[in-house]
Amino acid sequence: MSEVKTPYERIGGEQAVRQLCQTFYQIMCDTPQTELIRAMHPQDIAISEEKLYLFLTGWLGGPPLYTDKYGHPRLKARHLPFSIGIEERDQWLYCMAQALKTMELDEIFSEQLMSSFVQTADFMRNKTE
Repeated sequence: MSEVKTPYERIGGEQAVRQLCQTFYQIMCDTPQTELIRAMHPQDIAISEEKLYLFLTGWLGGPPLYTDKYGHPRLKARHLPFSIGIEERDQWLYCMAQALKTMELDEIFSEQLMSSFVQTADFMRNKTE
């Protein structure tokens, strides 16, 4: 009987999550079509990249790094200062989808992750449209 792995273990642990976050922000910075969400981030993207890494580690079932450092994520509340609508959500999801495609993941697992990202990103919307 095989042991059930967390998504964190399935994605490849610390190194893989770091790579995903780095690729995500590289795509955001290099893609003209994602300028709306890029403008919401500081010029130096390193802090945002680190926070995403800390958050995703725990979100995927790894160590609760974000919670240990910053407390409960309170995602919706932390994103309220930013106007997030359908376009911003879709730009974020585009970056994540492209970043996931660079990972050597099982196709079904990748689709499951993307489905969870879609739900979470849609929850962040706070702009009346």
